[in-house]
Amino acid sequence: MSVDSAARAATREWEPDRELLRAALLVTDRPTRPAALSAAFTFGWRAILKIKHVPEQLFDVTLTPIVFLLMFTYLFGGAIAGDVSDYLHYLLPGVLVQTVLITTVYTGFTLNTDITKGVFDRFRSLPVWRPSPLVGALLGDTVRYVIASTVTLGVGFALGFRGAGGVPGAVAAVALLVVFASSLAWIFTILGLVLRTPNAVMGVSMLILMPLTFASNAFVDPSTMPSGLARVVEANPVSHLITAIRGLMYGTPEASQLLWVLVAAAVITAVFAPITMHLYRQKN
Repeated sequence: MSVDSAARAATREWEPDRELLRAALLVTDRPTRPAALSAAFTFGWRAILKIKHVPEQLFDVTLTPIVFLLMFTYLFGGAIAGDVSDYLHYLLPGVLVQTVLITTVYTGFTLNTDITKGVFDRFRSLPVWRPSPLVGALLGDTVRYVIASTVTLGVGFALGFRGAGGVPGAVAAVALLVVFASSLAWIFTILGLVLRTPNAVMGVSMLILMPLTFASNAFVDPSTMPSGLARVVEANPVSHLITAIRGLMYGTPEASQLLWVLVAAAVITAVFAPITMHLYRQKN
């Protein structure tokens, strides 16, 4: 008897238990649908696991603040402020803000990567709260913001920065920055849904962020600029954010600046979060 004949004979000899099959197919008890918050935290944990399995993506988060602080402090500090230590105390809050805001680009970048790889469609087919993949990604990216802030502050303290606000002021500054960065990430999430490739998301995002961060009071006092440029810099929302963070780190917080940043973060979220969710629902 050939191998094929033996296999066909064995198949004919075995017959499935019809009652067991019917019972398995008629199971009516389904797993409980996860709560919205639970699903969001699960996707947030996925974002954190990406950092664990691909630590190379943290290179820019860790290296950028080191390069900027060393380069600007020791190359330009004496020329700009006349003293390296004085310029470091002016510079550190600006570099802190710039580093974290640049990190917000990864929200849209990773979302677009999921879309191009087909993971996005699989998430949308799951029986979970529809916004949970987006909300979870934003929650996971807050860990990235905290890491970037910790590295920046650590390098600054190692170079000699000593703010009058102390550790409480630094923690409050990081908390305020994370709130604003989380709201700004909604804009780059929209880019992640609209643009075709991850590289396009990164390129357009940098075109938005570079003028916002460099045309601010992060590196130079606006009073030293031409009057027209100084007005632009003073109106820049990033300048308000940096001023508020300087106040917290120097121990001289201004309630008006803190309120301005919190209101701006709320307005950005209120405007761009619904747009993001509409594009997310309509995405094919």
